[in-house]
Amino acid sequence: MDRVQKKEMVAFLKNVFANAASIVVVRNEGLDVSEMTSLRCQMRAAGANLKVAKNRLARLALEGTELESVGDYLTGPAVLGYSDDPVAAARVLVKFARKNDKLEVLGGSMGATLLDLGGINALAELPSLDELRGKLVALLQAPATKLANITQAPAGQLARVFGAYGSQGDAA
Repeated sequence: MDRVQKKEMVAFLKNVFANAASIVVVRNEGLDVSEMTSLRCQMRAAGANLKVAKNRLARLALEGTELESVGDYLTGPAVLGYSDDPVAAARVLVKFARKNDKLEVLGGSMGATLLDLGGINALAELPSLDELRGKLVALLQAPATKLANITQAPAGQLARVFGAYGSQGDAA
């Protein structure tokens, strides 16, 4: 990389660190091209991204930010996973690392909070924002649905009673 490309990479990484809801640092211990392509596809499908960057450039991008302590995880062949959904990157990377021992989750951050391996694993177990929104909508709709069922029940019972009396009158 020449100097201009390095400056562009540092600017890109500063933007990522400033805007991402979560960042996960993993160590690549020899993933081949097909495995890395598969991981990138899984990350894209979850709404997350994966970036391989030189550790020195990533540390330069972290300088002066509240995430500067994430730089401690940048040793060896490190890869950055990030997303706007705080859970997406962690979930995909932890799941992939469980199946493939060539990828090791090191740590990361969620907002300004530094997360170790345990924190990333806990973050990966949380439901995504879309799942939480769905649960919230279901909780908000449940009382209205129950109220509608309760108000319809007496009318339905009354109709069945009239139907029973009507059928008794036909039989007589």
